[in-house]
Amino acid sequence: MNINTANKTILIAPLNWGLGHATRCIPIIKALQENNYIPIIASDGIALELLKKEFPYVKTLKLPSYKIEYAKDGKNFKWKLLKNFPEIIKAVWNEKKKVKKWVKKYDIDGIISDNRLGVFSKKVATVFITHQLNVMTGNTTWITSLLHQNIIKKYTQCWVPDFEGTLNLTGKLGHIKNPDFELKYIGPLSRMQKKEIPKLYDLMIILSGPEPQRGILEEKLKKEVQNYTGKVVFIKGIIEKEQKKEQQDNITFYNFMNTRQLEQTFNESEIVLCRSGYTTIMDLAKLEKKAFFIPTPGQYEQEYLAEKLEKEGLVPYSNQDDFKIEQLQKIQNYKGLSHFNTPIDWITLFDVFEEVNQVVL
Repeated sequence: MNINTANKTILIAPLNWGLGHATRCIPIIKALQENNYIPIIASDGIALELLKKEFPYVKTLKLPSYKIEYAKDGKNFKWKLLKNFPEIIKAVWNEKKKVKKWVKKYDIDGIISDNRLGVFSKKVATVFITHQLNVMTGNTTWITSLLHQNIIKKYTQCWVPDFEGTLNLTGKLGHIKNPDFELKYIGPLSRMQKKEIPKLYDLMIILSGPEPQRGILEEKLKKEVQNYTGKVVFIKGIIEKEQKKEQQDNITFYNFMNTRQLEQTFNESEIVLCRSGYTTIMDLAKLEKKAFFIPTPGQYEQEYLAEKLEKEGLVPYSNQDDFKIEQLQKIQNYKGLSHFNTPIDWITLFDVFEEVNQVVL
């Protein structure tokens, strides 16, 4: 425990884009508490609801929604985002105003923004978390990456949850040459711990991400899994007030699970079928799991990560339209994701909030 922090208050704000940004902030929030900081959580939608359930005694604040939606047709993913761009800009502008008020009202000493572009203040030390220094958008990748890197520049530091060297999880997503901002590779973030316990399920299916693609995949997999003979646990990724459990023959359905339940279920499952979101990849690596990926249609980041890990002989994948449950047999020919043993040096990372020479207006 760092006993010199004088109970400094840190605002931590993950983007509400599925559950990944929120879940990878869980170990950061716990580390803040363990090192004598006072976290305040700010987000919206299912990300905020999840973190309220995980940290019922931590103060939470609501930020404007970016209103991110996926297109029904993956080919239209980029254009759907462009259509929503005015709403995103409006939300970023509004969250800037909210954060400015909160810094003063709650005497905030530092900020950690996980991909929330307006969560920033010149009055305190600010950290931006991202695994996408390069933002892949097809033939417009160069401009979206440049714009993103220009946003990152204004922050005191940028934390990338990956390894710096050639053996890494993000590839060209999280690695650039000669960055002109302070960049720290902090190691992969996961809220999970591996346990040697008996296996209860042959297959674990876990869904995440914005609608309508989450729901489209749910309906497809409900049909496909009828042809699977093993024992299945199917987590839909719908955050609701109460947990719901339903049994249908060899399949156990849940609407959602909290971290403790999810960790237990991962450890009780032989293989995992899921999206290739980066937070999920970090969890699977921590748990040393064999998996099969179905990238979200049109989401270049997930498609790139799935292709990278298949090419490295680690995890097979299929696009959503072509997936058949029989393809899970491919898993036995792949190595699976490996455990990372590098502990995160939280005390050194949190020194950014202990610097005397902060930029003050």
